[in-house]
Amino acid sequence: MALEVESADVIRLIMQYLKENNLYRTLTTLQEETTVSLNTVESIDSFIADINRGHWDSVLLAIENLKLPDNTLIDLYEQVVLELIEMREVGAARSLIRQTDPMIMLKQTQPERFTHLESLLMRSYFDPREAYLKGSSKEKRRRAIAQALVREVSVVPPSRLMGLLEQVSTLRIQQDPGHMSPDMTIDISESKITERRAEESFPTQLYRHIKFGQRSHVECARFSPDGKYLITGSVDGFIEVWNFTTGKISKDLKYQAQDSFMMMDDAVLCMCFSQDTELLATGAQNGKIKVWKIQSGLCLRRFERAHSKGVTCLSFSKDSSQILSASFDQTIRIHELRSGKTLKELSGHSSFVNDASFTEDDSYIISASSDGTVKIWNAKASECIHTLKSPSSTADIPVNNVIPLPQNPAHFVVCNHSNTVVIMNMQGQTVKTFNSGRKEGGHFVCCTLSPRGEWIYCVGEDLVLYCFKFATGKLEKTLTVHEKDVIGIVHHPQENLIATYSEDGLLRLWKP
Repeated sequence: MALEVESADVIRLIMQYLKENNLYRTLTTLQEETTVSLNTVESIDSFIADINRGHWDSVLLAIENLKLPDNTLIDLYEQVVLELIEMREVGAARSLIRQTDPMIMLKQTQPERFTHLESLLMRSYFDPREAYLKGSSKEKRRRAIAQALVREVSVVPPSRLMGLLEQVSTLRIQQDPGHMSPDMTIDISESKITERRAEESFPTQLYRHIKFGQRSHVECARFSPDGKYLITGSVDGFIEVWNFTTGKISKDLKYQAQDSFMMMDDAVLCMCFSQDTELLATGAQNGKIKVWKIQSGLCLRRFERAHSKGVTCLSFSKDSSQILSASFDQTIRIHELRSGKTLKELSGHSSFVNDASFTEDDSYIISASSDGTVKIWNAKASECIHTLKSPSSTADIPVNNVIPLPQNPAHFVVCNHSNTVVIMNMQGQTVKTFNSGRKEGGHFVCCTLSPRGEWIYCVGEDLVLYCFKFATGKLEKTLTVHEKDVIGIVHHPQENLIATYSEDGLLRLWKP
């Protein structure tokens, strides 16, 4: 059986694959060398909705590699400038006017229209009657731009190239079953091949390291939920996205390829992702929080006075509409992303709040504090309903982490500044206990879990990683991970890969 495909369609399939995997430089080169353009968006409805709501960062990112008529681009950029002026984002508006190709083209081809735009920029007020022609308005202009752009774009099903390759592989395996890998299963009804889940295993060796230097050491790190990136926040305020396979800055992100980075104006102490990986929230030593679009590097929201002291941890709600934060100021707060307002404050801890997160259904909040307690709060009522203390604590020993178990979210891991980590339930009962066996010098400073909760990893003051197997409760492996005090540990969401970071200026990646 022969299959004929136009060469341009093959190129477009490859382009779509490059776009989906954020390989924009390769995509641009391929478009330039082949003169084939890929005018696709993920969803026409979402694209139109973003335009009509004025979500211009998303729109500009979506059209970044599209071939569009000059007049359509001019209309789009002019509208973005007008709305930036209306919001008094004068600096951003000025940058667009002076540095973008559509605006430079407008100046050359329609100087009067360009001069009108510049005059609006120079004024201390914004009057829609002056900005828009008679009978027009912001909403009407948005709709007209949406209609013009939609005529130029189409939608391709996601992972189309990989889907076709998988179908070809499936057909070949059906014709010759003897060539199936022992680690593969085949689902003929869905025409797809899937690999069995890798067994979770503890690390035994150093895989790679990233050197920051002691003056710019990492204070926090997270793998993105989709497993693509490792993001670090440093004591010097830089937020960097890494390709953890190479140990290099990820140049697939256009802003980083141009040596532009997300940044806070104080040490970055914590960060968290939205579940869809699109948003990153970062908290700083000065009590500020910023929310970023990872793909564009744009700051979507600033909470300038989120806390009066350093932000110690952050957590998105399930629908990403709210952000939970905790702080050295002994409070927990809930902020609304859309309005930029702080909605609630939860007070009750008598020392630093070191960890806090929503439960799986957002109904409750669990927090851990240096006052030696774990508190469970009713998220809606903002009331503490339980105050728990680890049975291993004889004094107010600081609690470093409280982490819900993936296999049973009603249970959670409590890691305090001792040689013991415990599993507790919502009623405060101890379900399981894990002990390092060290009498002195091995108190735990941080903790993380494997994706399915089969392993609990704790790092001690002795710079040793303790690997506990959940099922047996046994300590299976110890590993010295750094030469100076360890600040944190984080696990990849799918792979057997752990990152540790320390005051020695190194981030180290460990694997089995």
